[in-house]
Amino acid sequence: MKYRNLGKTDVKVSEISFGCWTMGGLNWVDGQPNGWANVDEGEVTVAINYAIDHGVNHFDNADVYGNGRAERMLARAFKQIGVPSTDYVIATKLGHHRGTSEHAFLPAHIRHQCEQSLINLQRDYIDLYYFHHGDFGKDGELLDDAVAAMDKLVDEGKVRVKGQSAYSSQDFARAVPKVRPAVLQSWAHALDDQFVRPGSPVSNLLDQYGMTFVAFSPLAQGRLLDKFDPANPPTFEPGDHRKDSSAFSAESINALNPKLQILKSRFGDTIEDLAAVALQYVLAQPHVACVIPGFRNRRQAACNVAGADRIFSTEDIAFIRETLQG
Repeated sequence: MKYRNLGKTDVKVSEISFGCWTMGGLNWVDGQPNGWANVDEGEVTVAINYAIDHGVNHFDNADVYGNGRAERMLARAFKQIGVPSTDYVIATKLGHHRGTSEHAFLPAHIRHQCEQSLINLQRDYIDLYYFHHGDFGKDGELLDDAVAAMDKLVDEGKVRVKGQSAYSSQDFARAVPKVRPAVLQSWAHALDDQFVRPGSPVSNLLDQYGMTFVAFSPLAQGRLLDKFDPANPPTFEPGDHRKDSSAFSAESINALNPKLQILKSRFGDTIEDLAAVALQYVLAQPHVACVIPGFRNRRQAACNVAGADRIFSTEDIAFIRETLQG
């Protein structure tokens, strides 16, 4: 396993790190599905142990994943395994779970959620703390006070490194000059690399401010693993954010699968081969610190880390891009 720095800090994370969204299980936020299918905690703990044994040192969480469930489960897993979580880089976020607050980025709520996440994680500090989205109220009216609240948490030693997650270039451009994060986070995969593609607005922003990028959904939520059959497309339970998503329709799967066969013919036909292609494609983009694929069990954990040592040439990366985006 190789390691890269978070921005200009001395904090290093494994190139393949693990995202904990799946650990939250089925969930709703303001009436909208926000979760995944429920997981077995014992299987998750075995998977985390496997990840640690194979060099993974960074686990990405959020208060909204199961509305605290994923944070608490991660803490229990470390305790069950018998290793201190302070030996690892633990990230979490605030913003999508506003509780009874009018807006999640009001200073009092930021303070409350930080303290609650520390309780959930059984930690005295958070290694990497993100604003989970770029909505800072009408015309960004909450941004200055939200930044002041976050900076105070840093000054108090409750947060080591600041991060900003968002879902548009415009939100990143508005937030970064004031938040001054070391790390940005959003999706990035070989089907859609708009935030990390060389020359893109966010890539230029990363370069300008000396930040690095943490990429969620590098496997495109499993779609790049050729695991879905268009004749029998997957179905999901209420509370799973993938339910009714067009990305998992028979038409979408049928359109993608021939492209995956082309990749298989060049790079290998196992799930591990395809995972390595997907993960290393993102890691080859400028300013990417790590990818954070999700996991549910040891099998998926092993699949995630199997490609850590795979080497892809510049020509390979161009071939992957042309195959999936051309």
